[in-house]
Amino acid sequence: MTNAPFRNDIVGSFLRPAELKKAREEFKKGKLSQEELQAIEDKAIIELIEKQKANGLHAVTDGEFRRRWWHLDFIAGLNGITKVSLGDITMFQGVKAKDVESYYVSDKLSFNPEHPFLEHFKFVKAHAGDAIAKQTIPGPCLIYFSGAIISKQYAENPVYDSLEELEKALIKTYQDAVQAFYDAGCRYLQIDDTAWNSLPDQKYDELITSLGHDPKQLLQKFGDITEQAIANKPEDMAITFHTCRGNFQSSWLYEGDYDLIAKRLFDIKHFDGFFLEYDSDRAGDFKALKNLKQQKIVLGLITSKTPELENLDDLIARVKEAAEFVPLEQICVSPQCGFASTEEGNHLTEEEQWAKVRLVEKLAQAIDNL
Repeated sequence: MTNAPFRNDIVGSFLRPAELKKAREEFKKGKLSQEELQAIEDKAIIELIEKQKANGLHAVTDGEFRRRWWHLDFIAGLNGITKVSLGDITMFQGVKAKDVESYYVSDKLSFNPEHPFLEHFKFVKAHAGDAIAKQTIPGPCLIYFSGAIISKQYAENPVYDSLEELEKALIKTYQDAVQAFYDAGCRYLQIDDTAWNSLPDQKYDELITSLGHDPKQLLQKFGDITEQAIANKPEDMAITFHTCRGNFQSSWLYEGDYDLIAKRLFDIKHFDGFFLEYDSDRAGDFKALKNLKQQKIVLGLITSKTPELENLDDLIARVKEAAEFVPLEQICVSPQCGFASTEEGNHLTEEEQWAKVRLVEKLAQAIDNL
């Protein structure tokens, strides 16, 4: 067993180095081959792994350096998904984005045994040394919600005769994905699923209702799908869950605390821990943690959205607040989200990013001494 999540941990993504950003632009313009781009990605990832270890992390990722989006690259690699271009649009809080993409369920779903993420993971594991190689993938409810429930394309051409059939196919797809990563050597897998945080948001509550769905029933569906998706988890594999309210160039999408979703989320069996953001008032207080069972809770107290470094004493005080609802030995800490959920990244420098990571380690050490 990996004992993951660790007292000091990470969500997964890191700021892309300038050399990698330039290479990806040149690749888009046809000035670099796929092989040349991959060589630059490989070099950047190897350097990132060493930086993660040097900054006190026990689990390391590839920083999602081979992805454009935290979710879409994996989802588009599944069988039965079609990617669509939305062009240049305004994203969260008025932030403008170029060449935005989305997806929908367009055919029968299944896991692609040749999914490129399997080789991406093997590369990290081969270079992780004595660290644990961690793999992140978007969760099944993201596909269920965005790719079907609120998708106009799916509504116009539903692939399955019923949502129940879609749910079964989605569950099987993820069961096969979990097993494929395990067979590739993965012992620490993280499910990232922001769809859960759409449910407490009033805007999305109204949208869901307008489409003929009951938000409370949808919450139960989310729980059932997620629980069954990881039901066959091997005993020596740690699987954690992360949700946040969106993370695009330091902006966010959803509003609302965890009170609505906490009980169903924490009732899900087989998760070893939950990564929840607690870096702003949007997350509410810690009382939802009273629903936690024996799993670990990874408190995202340190924001990845802004460069200002939090005060250690203030963070320790926040941990003590959380400890009123959950035993201290179950508490871990991490940044609130990744530093670059998309290739653009959040508004801070690489050194400011690493200062945040080091602060997580200091906070973890302080918790050990409480």
